Amino acid sequence: MIALLQRVKEARVEVGGRCTGRIGQGLLLLICAEPQDDEAVAEKLLAKILKLRIFSDEAGKMNRSVQDVGGGLLIVSQFTLAADTSGGNRPSFTGAAPAEPGRRLYEHAVRFARSQHPLVETGEFGADMQVSLVNDGPVTIPMRM
Repeated sequence: MIALLQRVKEARVEVGGRCTGRIGQGLLLLICAEPQDDEAVAEKLLAKILKLRIFSDEAGKMNRSVQDVGGGLLIVSQFTLAADTSGGNRPSFTGAAPAEPGRRLYEHAVRFARSQHPLVETGEFGADMQVSLVNDGPVTIPMRM
């Protein structure tokens, strides 16, 4: 599973002009399932992200997690994270899981996150989404499980 997380002051996702998710301070999490992924991989990734110490403490050091600061989590499916650009000028997305297994793993990841964290918002799997954010830092971290 591939993830790109961004520490944000605020973030929101819209589908067709309708807001499907919005958070204040927290993490915008873009995730992509790969063909070999399963529920255990999704849970391991989310557990790690929820404990990742990337928020500043009183001394200004990145020493607090999203859970420590009571921040939100906005989870958005993003199959383009699996882009292979090694060929020509058009990326290949064959590294992403097919739609239905991808949806299943995305929905599992969201359920798991909600079982572990009180504020979880989402995008809409497979939709044309507009994501806006104010990156805090900026802090942007790629991850792969």
